[in-house]
Order: sequence, then structure tokens, then C-alpha cells
Amino acid sequence: MEHYAGIDVSLELSSVCIVDTKGKIVREAKIASDPDALIAFFKRLGFPVARIGLEAGPLSQWLYAGLAQAGFEAVLLETRHVKAVLSAMTVKTDRKDARGIAQLIRMGWFRSVHCKSLGSQEVRALLVARKQLLGKLGDIELSIRGILRGFGLKMGVVTRRRFEERARELSTGQAMLETVVGAMFVARAALQTEYGKLHKTMLAIVHDDKVCLRLMTVPGVGPVVAITFKTAVDDPARISKSNAVGPLFGLTPKKYQSGETDVTGGITRVGDTMVRTAVYEAANILLSRMTRFSALKRWGMEVAKRRGLKRAKVALARKIGVILHRMWIDGTDFRWTKAERGVAAS
Repeated sequence: MEHYAGIDVSLELSSVCIVDTKGKIVREAKIASDPDALIAFFKRLGFPVARIGLEAGPLSQWLYAGLAQAGFEAVLLETRHVKAVLSAMTVKTDRKDARGIAQLIRMGWFRSVHCKSLGSQEVRALLVARKQLLGKLGDIELSIRGILRGFGLKMGVVTRRRFEERARELSTGQAMLETVVGAMFVARAALQTEYGKLHKTMLAIVHDDKVCLRLMTVPGVGPVVAITFKTAVDDPARISKSNAVGPLFGLTPKKYQSGETDVTGGITRVGDTMVRTAVYEAANILLSRMTRFSALKRWGMEVAKRRGLKRAKVALARKIGVILHRMWIDGTDFRWTKAERGVAAS
């Protein structure tokens, strides 16, 4: 008789539930959230476990990697799917969540999630930290504008280079404002320094990565877009068809149908938000800033004429994602014209 395990991961202790093929609970326990502790627990059971399921999350990837390395068949479960199933329970506890996950594993009614490689996780951490620092820089600048505005001092439209000069000019003569603004700019300078270090590190990684350099041949795709896409996909072979990139990152239209209600509109917004944002920004740059013409830009402009600019950017973002994946698989650079495509095909 086969057995299946579900793990509800928490920071300190994880709830583990093991069921048999009939769904009967065989063993339950609270185990330290550490790969070694979980491996030791499963080895002490006295019977093999066919599959172990964990809900996808930051800590789950670490535990999954440890279990997989020890020879256990572990799977990461799609978070939205698990949440929808477990929401049917009137009483929610870690113990009951582990039971629900174990039953999902037993029935096979789950959607697995790809666990990124260690290298991709490290670069991903770099991108997240870089984005956080950039966001804090923007918050500080907005705060300075708001503080000055409360005293009737309007910054107006200024470049980032002249921002500090303009703010100090407005606060001159008011001791308290000079102290507050000065402290804010000290913090801003520290953030700019650390952000610059992370940005340079990211550029160095892109410069030495052949895949990123190839992806950057697509118009509108720069270092940030290329490395964000590469680390999110991690393994291009896990996506069987390039057209699946759109649904994977939530760039396809969502639909709600029930009885006589039939609504189609917006996009699903599932999957990696950073990738979705990155390819959308690439589409926006391609349509609004790129001066060199290409077959891809022509396609986007034709969609804009029919459906409007906003929808065209989403459609173009989806198409850029498909192109990036296909280029990665084929090992080819971007072809600007249809003539170049014909030459490559022949």
C-alpha cells in the first residue's frame, strides 16, 4: 500500500500528515522546518512514502531541494490551487492544512510548480533587493515633496539631478525644515550608493551571460528585462510550447462564465509579477520610444489601431515573452524583418 505526505510549512515547526491510498491518516507530527529534520522523520517511518507535497513558498523551496536531494519524490503545489481547495474548511489550522495537502497528493488533484535552481534564486534575490532600494528612493523623494508642500513650498518639475538642489533651496531659512530635509537626503544618498552597487552587480552578470545577451537583441528588451525573464523561466525546456509563456505569467484574457453571465476582460495576472511587469515595460518602450522600425513594432501598431494602445501593449508583451522563449530554445538572435526570417528558414 502506498503512502502520501502533506507538509504545511511554517517558520519554526511544520505540520506533517501521512495518508494511505484510501485516505486514512496513518501518522501526524510537528517537525522542525529544516530539511535534515524532515528527512530523518521520513526515514524513521518504517515504510516508503510515494510522494511528498509542499505548498510553494520561500521556505518551501529550501525544504523541497533538501528532500529531493535525499531521494524523496517531492512536489511544490501551486499556491492559488491549494488556497482554493483548503478554503472549503470551516476551521483552519496547520494540522488541517497538512491533512488537506496530503489528500490532494493522494488524489493527484494538484498543479506542480517549478523549483528554481540555486543560481536563479540568488539572482532573483539580487533583483528583489535592487527593486526594493529603488522603491525606497522614490518614497523618500515623494516624502520630501510632501513635507515641503505642507509649508507652501512647491518643488515643481525637476530632474533627478537637480532634485536635492531644488529642495535645499526651498528649505533655506527655515531651521527645522533644513534639519528634516538634510536628514532625508543623507538617507537618500546611502540608498543611492547601495542601489548603485546592486545595479552594477546585475549588469556584470548580464554582461557575462550569453542567454541574456541574446535576449537583449529584441527591441525594447534591456538588461533588467532579460535577466528577469531568464531567472523566472530558469529552464526553458520545462515550457513545452512557447505560446504557453503568456498564460504562465498571467498575460492572457481572463473569463468568468456562470449561467447567463459571460464576462471576458482584463488579464489573469497569475504567475510571476516581475516578469509580467518587465515584458510590459519592454512593449511600452518598443511602441513609444524605439525609433528603428521592425516587423514586431508594425504588428503592435496594427493591434493598437484595431483594439487601442493599452490592449496592444499587453498583446505585444505576450508576444515578446513568446519570442524570448523561442530564441532561448533555438539559440538564435532577433530577426528585425520578415526577409531575415526567410533567410534563416531557408
